[in-house]
Amino acid sequence: MRAPPLLLLLAACAPPSGAAVVPTPPGWEPASDAPWCPYKVLSEGPEAGGGRLCFRSPARGFRCQAPGCVTLVSAGGSLRAHVLRNRSVLLQWRLTPAEARRVRVFALNCSWRGTYTRFPCDRVLLGASCRDYLLPDVHDSVRYRLCLQPLPLRAELAANQPELAECVEFTAEPAAMQEIVVAMTAVGGSICVMLVVICLLVAYITENLMHPTFRRPSLRRQS
Repeated sequence: MRAPPLLLLLAACAPPSGAAVVPTPPGWEPASDAPWCPYKVLSEGPEAGGGRLCFRSPARGFRCQAPGCVTLVSAGGSLRAHVLRNRSVLLQWRLTPAEARRVRVFALNCSWRGTYTRFPCDRVLLGASCRDYLLPDVHDSVRYRLCLQPLPLRAELAANQPELAECVEFTAEPAAMQEIVVAMTAVGGSICVMLVVICLLVAYITENLMHPTFRRPSLRRQS
């Protein structure tokens, strides 16, 4: 049995489901006994100081949902960057239990690419219990590079080589481009509605105007 053309048109206009949301996989969230993430922001420049100790709550249960979020993964697979539409980036990372026991602190280095050279951003030191960090107010159309390096304990540092940093690069979409994408989505939905109305109108015209009912003339009996 073939589906009616109207149902096929509605199915074609419906947005795809299932692939729009990227849930947080297991092992990327901090432990349940770590309600806070201590960190320090070390500013660049001549007025840079030692930084002030701050605390933030982890982003538990975060879901990256398109088109308002894009997820990028580092080459090693242990660092994820969720680029959000509100010009902020949520970083998530994971370690094995054996690696986590050797970590003293995480060092997050940030830089962005200029026309001829690369400029450094603020450096962030995060506690060993941290598994995510929110980078706010990134600039549009600027190529950022974020590298996270776990710094081991002093005893581990003397015995082994330091851990290599995991890096991820991204470029935030301009605000005007995001508005264009939203406008195109709205226009696409309006076009689908118009096509449905046109199909109904064509069906009505076909049934009522193109096939009129004619009355057959009556035959009179001749006397």
